[in-house]
Formats: sequence, structure tokens, C-alpha cells
Amino acid sequence: MLKTRITEMFGVETPLVMGGLTGVGYGELVAAVANAGALGFITAHMFQTAEGLEKEIKMVRELTDKPFGVNMTILPSLNPIPYDEYRRVIVETGIKIVETAGRNPVDHMPDFKANGIKVIHKCTSARHAVTAERLGVDVITIDGFECAGHPGEDDIGLMVLLPVTADQVKVPLIASGAIADGRGLMAALMLGADGVNMGSRWITTQEAKIHENVKKAIVANTERDTMLINRTLRNTSRVAKNAVSEEVVRIQQDVTKTIEDVRELVAGARGRANVLGAGDIDDGIWTVGQSQGLIHDIPTCAELVRNIMRQAEELANVRMRQIAG
Repeated sequence: MLKTRITEMFGVETPLVMGGLTGVGYGELVAAVANAGALGFITAHMFQTAEGLEKEIKMVRELTDKPFGVNMTILPSLNPIPYDEYRRVIVETGIKIVETAGRNPVDHMPDFKANGIKVIHKCTSARHAVTAERLGVDVITIDGFECAGHPGEDDIGLMVLLPVTADQVKVPLIASGAIADGRGLMAALMLGADGVNMGSRWITTQEAKIHENVKKAIVANTERDTMLINRTLRNTSRVAKNAVSEEVVRIQQDVTKTIEDVRELVAGARGRANVLGAGDIDDGIWTVGQSQGLIHDIPTCAELVRNIMRQAEELANVRMRQIAG
């Protein structure tokens, strides 16, 4: 079994992580990830109230006695998000691991630190990672350009971004972006990571509460079937290639267009309802990474973790034999 600073810090069996997944990171999946020996996070902003988050935390504790955490993605929103109340619930329920993303978590750090909570912060550049370390986060997830969702604006792939970041920070690193199997895990460890975060791969498991059409589409798609939207707005998102994302890209070829010109098309609520819920993969924006080119099945979380760790250990053994001659 692979032991890293991540497995030791969080008391998990494997260095595999499922970070916050909007529209997917509900308790049942988090518990399945935890029971499989990985580290999963409930996505807080999917719950309109802190009470909803508290109920989800309690439900996960009924399903697993393994470590898990809560994700707080700190982003501007037209509708106020109760971040302070989320933080209160996290502290009061005894959660000891929090993943933050978006804006830096400086406003929340004093409470987290005072209550012995470890903070993982997600970054898309080495310079942001350096800042996060200075602010006192315990772990950094570094997102390569291949990732689903928001890859930042620097367009640096993980093969370069990960070792560049490892050269500049001392805290443990979790690699994220286009990792879906044991090969990606081993490559990330060799490049300076202590664990790997996967999104698209966890979505394509039996326990993920999304429509089967979405899972089947990911299996059928290739690494070329994603698109980058909102580039001209400097709010880039990597999403699935479909009728809606192609229309958004067409509209945004005119650099004078604003978010108002595509707001209805890119609305997250539309994607969650029409795609993740109803299964119409062409009727909304939904995020997926280039790693879908590596995804060929829909296993349980337990099967997925076993397969990844088996492949990683086989690769490690092969490498050791090669070194031994």
C-alpha cells in the first residue's frame, strides 16, 4: 500500500481524493469514496442552508466511520451564499478536513485553525500556491489546464505545473487534472505530488447520483470532446462538448459579448436539472475533464480504488525490476 504525506496526515488508506463536485458531491458518494479508502468531500454550496449541510454531514457519518471533509468553494454569486454559517456547522459538527477553492480562504482560516481543522486549498498556478502556503493552508491541490471546471487563465498543463509548484512550496501537494488511473497516480507522485484529486473519474461511478446518460457519454467520449467557454471573460471553464457549449463558443467569438449574452445558456441550474438530472446531455453546460479519454467503465467506488491502486503497485514493481536490472 502506498503511504504518502496525504495518507499519513488524514488517516486514509490511499492517496486518492474526490474534491468538491458541484451537482455530484452528495453524501452517498462521499461515503462510498471514504469506505473505499479514499478521501471525499461534501460540496457545501449545493445546500441552500447550513442546516442542509449539517444534515448531510450527519447522514455521511451514519454510512461510514472513515475520514471525509467538506468543500467550500468561495466565489462571487448573485445570490448570497452562507459561508459563515457553513463554517459554523463545520466547526460544530467536528469536521477536521476542509477543501477551499475560488477566492483564498483567509477570512475563514482563524476559525479553522483554532479548531484543529486541516485546510486544503485548490490553486491553478504556482504563484497562487505560494500565497496559499503563506496564509497557512496545510495542503495545496494544484489544478492543471486539463481539469474540468475552472483551470485558471495561465493554460499550463499538469506535467509542467506540478513540478514547478513542488519546487516552490513545502506543504503536501495533491495533483489534479486528467488523472483517472494508476498511471496518472504514479506519474503525479514522481513529479512531486503526495496524492491525486479526480473529478470526472469519480462522477463515472455507480454511486454518483447523476443520470446514467451522462456517465455513458463520458465513457463514449474522447479526450477531444471538451470545450473551453468564457475565455473572453477571463473566467474560463472546461465543459463537455455539446450543442450548448458550441453555441456559447460561437457567440463569444465576438469579444464584445458579455456574460449577459450567454447567461441563460451557461446557467449552472440548467445544467444540473436538464443534464445531470434529466439526462439530456445536449441541454445544458456540464463540466468534464480531458481525462474522459481514459474512462472506459462505470465501476463502484470500491472497484475503482482497487483497480487504480493495483495498477499503480504493478507499475511500481515493474520500475523496481527495471532499476535492479
